[in-house]
Amino acid sequence: METTYQGVLLRIFLGESDIHNAVPLYERIIVEARKHGIAGATAYKGIMGFGKASLIHTSKILRLSEDLPVIIEIVDSIDKIEEFVKTIKQLFHEAKTDGLMTKERVETISLKEK
Repeated sequence: METTYQGVLLRIFLGESDIHNAVPLYERIIVEARKHGIAGATAYKGIMGFGKASLIHTSKILRLSEDLPVIIEIVDSIDKIEEFVKTIKQLFHEAKTDGLMTKERVETISLKEK
């Protein structure tokens, strides 16, 4: 049995060295998403990337970086995502760091066994 609904995919771009109260910011965001009852959230560590400062971060052995890119993907209804974005903005503000968020409408399909 499957359930389909229109939702939002929220992507948050940050660095793995971004910290919020001694905890990695990506971890804090995932925990907060769970507390807010968000349908799902996953953090991915990138192997290479750059941000607005154009500094390249890479996992190559010759250029070890302590600030690899992290992307968090969060999926839920439009209303829940809009409400949760406020929390994310507050976390970035408290962490005194920069980031980027993108939102796109998606069709979500929940697959369940009978």
